[in-house]
Amino acid sequence: MNRIDRRAMARAFGTAADTYDAAAALQNTVRSELLTRVGELQLDPQVVIDLGAGTGAATPLLKARYPQALIAAVDLSPIMLRRAAARIGWLDRHLPWRRRRYDCVAADAGQLPFADGSVELIFSSLMLQWCDDLDATLAEIRRVLSPNGVFIFSSFGPTTLHELRSAWFAVDQYPHVNEFVDVHDLGAALGRAGFVEPVLDVDRLTSHYTDVNALLRSLKAIGARNTLDQRNRGLTGKAAYAAMCCAYAALVGSATDIPATWEVVYACCFGSSARAQRTTPSVNSGAGQAGEVLVPISRLRKR
Repeated sequence: MNRIDRRAMARAFGTAADTYDAAAALQNTVRSELLTRVGELQLDPQVVIDLGAGTGAATPLLKARYPQALIAAVDLSPIMLRRAAARIGWLDRHLPWRRRRYDCVAADAGQLPFADGSVELIFSSLMLQWCDDLDATLAEIRRVLSPNGVFIFSSFGPTTLHELRSAWFAVDQYPHVNEFVDVHDLGAALGRAGFVEPVLDVDRLTSHYTDVNALLRSLKAIGARNTLDQRNRGLTGKAAYAAMCCAYAALVGSATDIPATWEVVYACCFGSSARAQRTTPSVNSGAGQAGEVLVPISRLRKR
């Protein structure tokens, strides 16, 4: 898998801070679904992290749901976090005993500045796909999650933007679109990191654009630029760009109604090893080895 240039990614999202909210229609849909799922959980957390908060659209909603909790909006881009801070109410900004209940933290998901087991709920909407060292990132998230805490998140699956990936592949051999982890590999990675009772399901959404230019403008507006290490560092020539647009139109059968696929993986899991011991079948049952986290196929749902 191609590595992501973290500095370039932070710059891309910072540049998109002013345009993100207006362009993030799909991100809003996914976030709303994930917040609905949070509402179905019986939780009373004292510390909540909105991991990959971006401009902070979910953070005040989490604060409204858990008013007594300390809510931390965490993002790699300080510029994005300035937008998130602007969403905090006047009282939270100016009264110190309220302000301590809401904070913005610039940090990488792979190096979180929180103590071990200090967070009861980690909410993350469409951030994990930007972490190419998945095992290390999940291990860090597991480290800060309390034993009975909940990690609930969404991420992109491998068919996301497959049309754009194929169109560029017809032109050159440089990577132009991130490689996304599928639901089964993601479930296995959660198990390796020590999460238990993972429940994952997949949804597929399609956005439509007037042409390929409109699609690329939309991606640029949310900061989703090509930041892969092996990307072409030079300028894309007009001929190559035109060839890509033609390849995209030929692939979808239209030059004026351009679909783009988004595969969204939703997941919820716990941090408690004790819970795993209570729910894992015994070795004698033949269902698995001692200490395994078993996820029935029936719990990997698709819609």
